[in-house]
Amino acid sequence: MAEARLPAGWTLQRIRAVSGDREAVPLHTGRTVTWCGSPAIGPMGLPAIVLGFHGLCLVQPVDDAGWYMGSLNDDGSIDCWSAYDDLHEALRGL
Repeated sequence: MAEARLPAGWTLQRIRAVSGDREAVPLHTGRTVTWCGSPAIGPMGLPAIVLGFHGLCLVQPVDDAGWYMGSLNDDGSIDCWSAYDDLHEALRGL
């Protein structure tokens, strides 16, 4: 299983404060991530960081500085539908 990581310069306490979710957690990165927004492009590749928020997730892909919001599926995969330029903006979008 790939490790759960936090973004550089961020603490779990800060992520929880900005998002308003006191139970936000880093999740392991060994999972499939698919872009389901428009245009639908399919698999996004491996995530570098995955943050979990009660069924919602924020994902930062290995090869992309942006953040993507999606839902955590029962099989552990993530379907993303919204994109953000930075983590603070993504956290406020939850």
